[in-house]
Amino acid sequence: MTSAVDKAALAKRPVMPRTARILGFAALALALGVAMPWLVSSKLTLSLTTQAIVDALLATSVGFLVLQNGRVSFGQAAFFGLGGYAFGVLVARQLVAPEVAFLLALALPTLVAFLLGLVFARIAGVAHAMLTLAVGQAFYEIAFRWRELAKGDDGMSFELPQRIFGFASSSLQDPVVMVVVAWSALVLALAGLALFVNSRIGQIAAAVRDNEERARFIGHDTAIPPAVVYAIASFLAALAGVLQATYNGYIAPQMFHWSLSGTALIMAVVGGAQLIVGPAIGAVCFFFLKDFAGRFAEFWPAIVGTVLVAVTLLMPQGMVGLAFRLWAGRRSKP
Repeated sequence: MTSAVDKAALAKRPVMPRTARILGFAALALALGVAMPWLVSSKLTLSLTTQAIVDALLATSVGFLVLQNGRVSFGQAAFFGLGGYAFGVLVARQLVAPEVAFLLALALPTLVAFLLGLVFARIAGVAHAMLTLAVGQAFYEIAFRWRELAKGDDGMSFELPQRIFGFASSSLQDPVVMVVVAWSALVLALAGLALFVNSRIGQIAAAVRDNEERARFIGHDTAIPPAVVYAIASFLAALAGVLQATYNGYIAPQMFHWSLSGTALIMAVVGGAQLIVGPAIGAVCFFFLKDFAGRFAEFWPAIVGTVLVAVTLLMPQGMVGLAFRLWAGRRSKP
């Protein structure tokens, strides 16, 4: 039996700093990603996993807005498509080096999102959701009707140059390689978001989310932090778009469509939008549920919809939120 002295000594033991824990988990997750091609032999499974991870990045983008800004966006597909289109058009027309195209495809949506975020942050509720939807559909209409840009509604295929950042471009369309690249991007993104949430600007953004008037009263800027959150979320969406465009060698207006934003929001809610890792896990589960149901039933959307309704009603905090609650309850028992 542990004595009172031993308990006091254990209580005084230093706890591993949060940053160290985040980086430690990220390192383990990265190691798992590197080992994934050796653990899974099927290229089809690796290809599906790559697409699921891309969806997880987009869902994380939507979930991060809910977590930090308390805002629901139906327009994140705009930045997903903008990243993919910027990369695809610049590479297809050889306007700049592929490395520069990659960086511009991430920087452009991030800058646009920051400027829009300065406006979006001042609007809440249904009006905010409708405004993001309108902006997203505006981008969709441009891509759909502007045939000179990327063949309009037909979409455009493009070939990658021989090498990007010193690596053979063909490897980026190989699921064995791309699953590691996409997984590493997702892990680093989640680790970065976890660090941001605990940073000063992240805490200010959370304070603005909880009570904007009080945050303004104590001297905090209530426009810049939410706009930064929009920029970060849109950077993740653009990264997902670039990865998808690179892997498929194809861009199409559907990358901008509001239904993609809606699906990403469903993924975030299913996984648990109040947790950083929730949307990513929800996206992976949703993707493979959809794939599994599609193999065995013609009316697979009805099956997926039924499961989603059940999850939403029975697990309002999402799958990951429920798992954390059960784990916390188990640990609290004597």
